[in-house]
Amino acid sequence: MVFDVRGKRKHVIRVVYAILALLMGTSLFLVVGPVNLGELVGNSASTDASRLADEKIERIERRLAADPKDAQKLLALTRAQINSGNAKVEVVSETEPPKVDADARREYEAALKSWDRYLEQAGGEPSATVAQLVALTAFRMAETAITVGEAVEYVAAATAAQKIFAEERPTINSLSTLAIYQYFNGEFAAAAKTTKKAAAKATTKTQAKAVRTQMAEYRKNAKAFAKQKKEVSKAEKEAGKERLKNPLQGLGTGF
Repeated sequence: MVFDVRGKRKHVIRVVYAILALLMGTSLFLVVGPVNLGELVGNSASTDASRLADEKIERIERRLAADPKDAQKLLALTRAQINSGNAKVEVVSETEPPKVDADARREYEAALKSWDRYLEQAGGEPSATVAQLVALTAFRMAETAITVGEAVEYVAAATAAQKIFAEERPTINSLSTLAIYQYFNGEFAAAAKTTKKAAAKATTKTQAKAVRTQMAEYRKNAKAFAKQKKEVSKAEKEAGKERLKNPLQGLGTGF
């Protein structure tokens, strides 16, 4: 990918990557949560796993063609698409975010769309298990987003899905993860309440204190994230004004 790094555009890119660095730092907390990211993608990134996942998607889509509003088939499709994306992800190490290529992103994006379709048909009791997978997937998409707008959109999707999971299975990990997502989604009041709920699930005073300390750090990072979003938005508007002044600038025609 090639960026124009001149002038204010360079500032925009620098801030975008600063935001994504915050998000990636946050995701390290999730490794100790109820689902280990490494377990989701660890040994699945192979040609055979990817092929089998894609074949399963095709089978489900054929069945869905006969009944596009079947909630259980939409749920199965969501899970299959996430599995397909996971099979295309390269795991570097347990402490580094997985590398998500274009093929994996397409599967994840398709899974998020299938999840939305499922929610329209599921009524008031959506699957908590798949909601958790969707939340992790959406947050991974936020980590690897190219633009701030994309990152914000995916964080919002992660927050909504994690809320479904945490409400159904309110544990110290599920609630802590929800609080992180809420902070980065700009829901500071809601995140503070969720943090209290998470701390209340602690079995010792030491554990409760650790939760509050960790969440205070994520709150600080989320505040920085919110500030940087404003800076990026301002820089993008200014860069847009420059392009309007000279719409041919940077085209590189060579003439």
